[in-house]
Amino acid sequence: MAQRKFRVGVVGGTGFVGQRFLSILDDHPWFEVVGVAASERSAGKTYEEAVAGRWKIDRPMPDSAKGRIVRSIADIDAFCDDVDFVFCAVDMKKDEIRALEEKMALHETAVVSNNSAHRWTPDVPVIIPELNPEHAVAIEAQRRRLGTRQGFITAKPNCSIQSYVPALHPLRVFGLKEVFASTYQAISGAGKTFQDWPEMVGNLIPFIGGEEEKSEQEPLRIWGEFKDGSFTKADAPKISAQCYRVAVAEGHTAAVSVRFDRKPSKEEILQLWKEFQGIPQRAKLPSAPAQFLRYLEEDNRPQPLLDRDVEKGMAVSIGRLREDPIFDWKFACLSHNTLRGAAGGAVLTAELLVHLKYIVRK
Repeated sequence: MAQRKFRVGVVGGTGFVGQRFLSILDDHPWFEVVGVAASERSAGKTYEEAVAGRWKIDRPMPDSAKGRIVRSIADIDAFCDDVDFVFCAVDMKKDEIRALEEKMALHETAVVSNNSAHRWTPDVPVIIPELNPEHAVAIEAQRRRLGTRQGFITAKPNCSIQSYVPALHPLRVFGLKEVFASTYQAISGAGKTFQDWPEMVGNLIPFIGGEEEKSEQEPLRIWGEFKDGSFTKADAPKISAQCYRVAVAEGHTAAVSVRFDRKPSKEEILQLWKEFQGIPQRAKLPSAPAQFLRYLEEDNRPQPLLDRDVEKGMAVSIGRLREDPIFDWKFACLSHNTLRGAAGGAVLTAELLVHLKYIVRK
């Protein structure tokens, strides 16, 4: 007899990323959504009523979600009683998010967070599943601190760095020295569509609050080390970032220039990208792209409209690799920001943690 699916709760399920969670979990082979929680504004309504006029994503609302009664995050303990683990994507102040996620963990519930609130908590792993699965070992130290057996918090990183950090990761063997990255970020990263942000049509905003700091620091967290109960950042590379909001619905693009300790050849770079795999590929996790890093030979690729949905939005597309007259090499990258960069990446992280036996059934 097959084991039952994991019972999943989505906290913050009425927002843009929450809608993505409901959509991609509708037919998941391991996970079944059994509860949705949101603010008091939505609590007590059916999900269809709660998001009426606010369904923002490019897939139909799942029939399984429409009649589900939305529960209040004010009663989160009772909500946690009914689930094995939760995905959290709430729109609240950071201190409120930290308190809410820790409360769920203390209630012996694993929390896979899409929020930034705990990304710098010393014993909370921030995971890109193909890049740093070994950081999951911090969960053991976190459980000792919290006094829990099953409860813990893990976070996914900023959506924009997931367009270019995966491409840099296998090149670390040559010694990443300096990186300059400019990101061109879709309006869905701000939870918007062109219908509710018409001033973005044909426009570019050269500032996203806090984004450049995240882009310069979070990669060093991903490449850092967990030691003596906390994470330390990697010493290199030095990263300089500029972040722009652009008139694109979905898909974050990055233009990257990089200097190495030992400059690789173009052939070496392409070979590493082609061959790169992580645990998700080797274990054939349900949401894992077969080809995580995908290089495109055409001069005008990658493009959001053509390439963001490759491998169900879970691959990273790379193009325009060429020598840089100031750095060593430069290239362009693209990832789907609300799939690989948000809900899909969180689902893959949960699959990884099930595979590693950190998430278990209650």
